[in-house]
Amino acid sequence: MYLVNCKSALKTLKRGLPIIFQTDTLPAIGCLPKFSNIIYEFKKRDRNKPLILMGSEQKQLIDFVHESAKKDYENIASKYWPGALTMVIPASKKQTLNLTSNDLTLGLRIPNSYMAQSLMRETGPLLTSSANISGFTGSTTVEGIALDFPSVEILGPIPWEKSSGKASTIIFWEKSGNWRLIREGEVLVRELE
Repeated sequence: MYLVNCKSALKTLKRGLPIIFQTDTLPAIGCLPKFSNIIYEFKKRDRNKPLILMGSEQKQLIDFVHESAKKDYENIASKYWPGALTMVIPASKKQTLNLTSNDLTLGLRIPNSYMAQSLMRETGPLLTSSANISGFTGSTTVEGIALDFPSVEILGPIPWEKSSGKASTIIFWEKSGNWRLIREGEVLVRELE
């Protein structure tokens, strides 16, 4: 097991390698956006499945949101972030290089986790996925994750802060003021009712 701090994690990420870290929901594997292919390789993930762009605060992610959805993004973000909510939203035209979806959308999230936010204050936004091999239930312990990903550095210190162990709620922006539920999680979004 390779435990690292935020400064060492940044060096690893800049080399194009992923880092595993705790969030408020499930442990995540993340990379700098320009190296998104590395997560697909490590997880053995289908390349048609998009990744989530996590940040430490709203303003870190706003430039990734298409102009048509910015007002709704800011409204939902101000109410539910940081927290276990992922917004799938049209991506800004200038950020399409970071897309991992085929429909020009991007999943955005700010976890309610001191560790995750501290990391992303150092690194900037990270493309992420849950820290498991695709198709298998992942471990929620550092020791179990280290067995699944023996060569990937893990952000310390350990033990990690407590997390829910449940996936985030996912909502999809359809048009101004209109969101659709994709996956129910811990967060109940009143705007869907």
